[in-house]
Amino acid sequence: MSPPVTRRTMLAFATAVVAGPAMATPVEVAAEIAKVTRGTVLKPGQVKLDLAQMVENGNAVGVTVSAEPPAGTRVASLHLFAEQNPNPEVFHATIGPAGLPRLATRIRLATSQQVIAVAVMEDGTCWSDAVTVMVTLAACLE
Repeated sequence: MSPPVTRRTMLAFATAVVAGPAMATPVEVAAEIAKVTRGTVLKPGQVKLDLAQMVENGNAVGVTVSAEPPAGTRVASLHLFAEQNPNPEVFHATIGPAGLPRLATRIRLATSQQVIAVAVMEDGTCWSDAVTVMVTLAACLE
C-alpha cells in the first residue's frame, strides 16, 4: 500500500510544474563562453550563424553554423549558445584536420532570445556571430 499524498507533497509538485526549469542568465552564458574561449576576446566575423529571426515553434529550429578561418589556420571547434535555455551551450563540435567547418541541425529554444555561435581557431583566436530569435511557441519547458 502506498503512503497517502499530503497537501505539502501536492504543493511541492505543483510549484515545480508551474515554475519549470530555470533559464540561464546572461552571466551564466558569458561564463560558459569564457570556458570555451579560455578568456580570449570574441571578434565578430569568420563564423556565420544561419537562423531564422522569427520561428513559430521552438521545439525544432533549423540552424546552420559555418566558419571561414583566416588564412594559415583552421577551425578547431564550433559552439552554439542560447541565452534563455536551461542549458545555455546547445551544442559543440570538434572539427578534425580534414573536417569541414559547417554544421546543420535542429535545436530547441525555450523562448525568444539571442543565439550565439562561436568558432575557435587552432591558433587560439575566437570569432562569433549572433542572431536574436523571436519564438512564438516556446520549448524546453516540460
